[in-house]
Amino acid sequence: MQHSLPDTPDTLGADLRALRKSRGLTLADLADMLGRSVGWLSQVERDISEPSITDLREIAAKLDVSVSMLFRHAAAPAHEAGYVVRQDARRTIGSQVAGLVEELLSPDLTDDFEMVHSTFAPHSRIKDPVTRPTQEVGYVLSGQLEIEIAGVTHLINAGDSFRIRGEAFRWANPFAEPAVAIWVIAPPVY
Repeated sequence: MQHSLPDTPDTLGADLRALRKSRGLTLADLADMLGRSVGWLSQVERDISEPSITDLREIAAKLDVSVSMLFRHAAAPAHEAGYVVRQDARRTIGSQVAGLVEELLSPDLTDDFEMVHSTFAPHSRIKDPVTRPTQEVGYVLSGQLEIEIAGVTHLINAGDSFRIRGEAFRWANPFAEPAVAIWVIAPPVY
């Protein structure tokens, strides 16, 4: 008998489906990677069956997301679920790169885009460029951020925005203050 996981969001299945599709994987592909049946995975994606904690760890690893991303930190009141994300209920997402904290602002991953709140610690950076099959727009709320897009470095100040269309990019915050940015990413990748 499956035990209910108290902190799983109502949209766990939909989020897993969106993540799987954003990586170009079929149900059969992911089921094979997990050593599970297509039927089991289909039931998980339709919220008919609940995966165990071990299953969630394996799914998160195969989809390259943090396990915590699959959990809600605070349950939304019924009338807000799927519509409102309170600051204390954001889900941590991303690759957990040192110096970067990313939180999902979107209620779930079922839309054609996702909104992400990113905080870049002082003197942090990624070494290797990242390339994703996405279109992304970022807006810096505070601090400064260096964004290298397709080999060209841009200094982005508070109030400035930028766009990335599938180009290789990397970021750096060589400054003494944190940089905070809002990103809109389509399709969702986290």
